[in-house]
Amino acid sequence: MQDTAQISEFGKILVFLALGVFFILAGYGVNSFFSKKKPNPIKNATYECGEESVGNSWVQFNMRFYVIALLFLIFDVEIVFLFPWATVYAQPTFLTNIPNWGLLSLIEMFVFVGILLIGLVYVWKKGDLNWITSKFNIPSIETGIPLENYLALNSKKYIIKEFSNEEIIPVSTESTTNTVAPSTIRKAPFKTVVKKTEL
Repeated sequence: MQDTAQISEFGKILVFLALGVFFILAGYGVNSFFSKKKPNPIKNATYECGEESVGNSWVQFNMRFYVIALLFLIFDVEIVFLFPWATVYAQPTFLTNIPNWGLLSLIEMFVFVGILLIGLVYVWKKGDLNWITSKFNIPSIETGIPLENYLALNSKKYIIKEFSNEEIIPVSTESTTNTVAPSTIRKAPFKTVVKKTEL
C-alpha cells in the first residue's frame, strides 16, 4: 500500500497565507503594468474618503455628531442582546425541554427594551436628538436711559457730507508763531521747591 502525504493544519495556514500574498502582489503587478503613469498635482494630492483636503486640518465638528454616534452604539449593542432571545424562540425543541425558559426570556427582554426606551425618551425630551438651531437672541443691558431716548436718537436723519480731497482750509493772516492756545498749556504735575542754604 502506498503512503499518501497529507498536509498538516499548519501547512494549510501556510498555503492560505502564501495564496493571500500572491493575490495581493499579482493585483499590484497588473495595476502597475496596465495603468497610465501621468502624475500631476491633482493626482498626487492627498484626499480622505474621496473628499479633497481643502483648508485647515483643525476643523471644529459639531458635538451632536458624537452624541448621535454614542446613541447609535448603545442601540446597536441592543441587537447583540436581542439575538440570543431570537435564537431561543427559533428552537422549539429547546422550549419543550424547559417550558418556563421562553416566558422568562420574553419578560427579561421586555424589561431590557423598556429600560432602553426610557433612556431614549429621556434623551429625546432633553433635546439631545435635536440638531443645534441658531436662536435669535436680543441682548438686553439694564441702563438708566429710557428706551424712548434710544428710539428718538435712531430715528434722526443725519446728512453725510461728501468727502472732497480738494477741500480748501482757510488760513488766517495773523502770525501764529508766538500764540499758543490756552487749552494746550500744561502745568507741571509737581511743584518746584527751592531751599536756601546758609553759608
